[in-house]
Amino acid sequence: MFDLVALGGHIQALRRDRSLTLQELAEAAEVSVSMLSSVERGQKAPTVVVLARIADGLGMSLAQLVAEPDDHRVIVRRAADQDVVDEPGGWRRVILTPVVPGVNFEWIHSTLPPGCDAGEYPAYAPGSHEYVVVGSGTLRITIAERAVDLDAGDSAYFAADVVHGYANVGRGPCSYHVAALVMRPRAGSPHPRGRRPSGGPAAS
Repeated sequence: MFDLVALGGHIQALRRDRSLTLQELAEAAEVSVSMLSSVERGQKAPTVVVLARIADGLGMSLAQLVAEPDDHRVIVRRAADQDVVDEPGGWRRVILTPVVPGVNFEWIHSTLPPGCDAGEYPAYAPGSHEYVVVGSGTLRITIAERAVDLDAGDSAYFAADVVHGYANVGRGPCSYHVAALVMRPRAGSPHPRGRRPSGGPAAS
């Protein structure tokens, strides 16, 4: 398991070596100053995407940023260390997976209140994939121009290199899991986890 304090200290040292302020690195990495500060202090477990952004801001690869001398084949992320994000609109997402160097994979659990449109994500880089499993309620996935409704127990796969979004079209809460393999775009392209609201907050 990653030592968050050691990882944060390493990031801080790299930032200072480059004579960057928190604000400057946050802007270069396209993350908030508060997020970067929490990561540097070892108070927050960053996602793969956040770490990849920080690595880009430092001018290095994700693997270089998190490289450790030993080969740890088992990485555990305890429930207490999982990222829980309460989004505007009353919905919640929990990032369940630990950070694995060189693996752009996330397993996310989301809960949407009735009638919540979780927004729209731009197309990810080619080779990105998402699998969705609905635990309860009714989830509408919009993939490009196609809408698919999933009920409890239903699952779906789609290539995530198109605009896509999630919405709860049922009368009760909707709970679902997303397994996402998000490839990093070429330099100058929008970051894969960017999102575009469509009448509400965003999801995935």
